[in-house]
Amino acid sequence: MTRNYDLPILDQNPQNILGVPQDAKAGEIRTAYLNKIKEYPPEKFPAKFERVRDAYTILSDVRYRIRLMFQSADPEASLETLLNNQKQNRQSVGPEAWFDALGER
Repeated sequence: MTRNYDLPILDQNPQNILGVPQDAKAGEIRTAYLNKIKEYPPEKFPAKFERVRDAYTILSDVRYRIRLMFQSADPEASLETLLNNQKQNRQSVGPEAWFDALGER
């Protein structure tokens, strides 16, 4: 499947259009999109529906979201600062926990 990766032109941030935070997950984005579509059906509000559809197009694709993140970022910010919100905290267990568990047997 080939996709066109040209971003639709919006006069507002797609997160603001859908009402989701910048670090929203795919499920939150989809839920917000479905709620907005119910609020602005295409028969009654064609212009608003198109904006909502374009915002969802941008936010539903990971590549679009990454491009949007870098386009809206502060040019002086370091890469660590940009990716700080996206960083997953992983907790590692040292050997002490294993020694305790094996020692109890």
